[in-house]
Amino acid sequence: MPEFLYGHWAVIEAMRAGRRKLDALMIHERAEKRGPVGDAMSMAEELHLPIQRVQRRILNDLARNGNHQGLVLRVGPYPYCDVEEILGTAARRNEAPFILLLDLLKDPQNVGSLIRVSDAVGAHGIVIQERRSVAVTPAVVNASSGAVEHINVAQVTNLVSAMKELKEQDIWLVGLDVGHNIPPLDKTDLNMALGLVMGSEGEGLRRLVRDTCDLLVTLPMRGQVGSLNVATAGAIALYSAWSARDWNGWVHA
Repeated sequence: MPEFLYGHWAVIEAMRAGRRKLDALMIHERAEKRGPVGDAMSMAEELHLPIQRVQRRILNDLARNGNHQGLVLRVGPYPYCDVEEILGTAARRNEAPFILLLDLLKDPQNVGSLIRVSDAVGAHGIVIQERRSVAVTPAVVNASSGAVEHINVAQVTNLVSAMKELKEQDIWLVGLDVGHNIPPLDKTDLNMALGLVMGSEGEGLRRLVRDTCDLLVTLPMRGQVGSLNVATAGAIALYSAWSARDWNGWVHA
């Protein structure tokens, strides 16, 4: 079944990445060839991709009333990988694995934001569970500003089983949690082969997921509110892991 990506950066990055089958670019009937819309049109022309001018109501329907900004791209399904491909990416870069694992997150905005940060800090891939969690939908692509089109995402049947397989590869699984007697993130050395595990909105880490982690860490806070949104907390943890590795820059492989 075709999917319909929407929004300037989701559309442009999908075309740049070239990982999906690209069918057609649809733009607002009165759109001018300038700005991001013009960039998308030029890219479509270079790719010999059909450009269709349509009414706004059609764009609204295809984007399911998302903020399409006058652009919709008809594409094939998202190309999930397996966990071995994520580890292969780390090996090609000659780097210790750096993976984000998401435990049944439900909000596309949170998932997209975490994927965007993962790409920004050079993570080698994301692992999500197939059932009961958000997949890589057009809403996630939009929320990630198209970053998900460039990063490896593995969709696994059982997250705990995938975690155990990573442990067999000498990857340390560090879960972000809240509670007393949990070591603070800023006092924990994350310069290791790392699988950073984030729990779902409201519920946090499931018991089996928490028990499978090698280590739990928490974000130290001084304010009156005792927790942060999962996307915000995850962004802090991802950047902490990047800082621990002392990466100044990288080239994607």
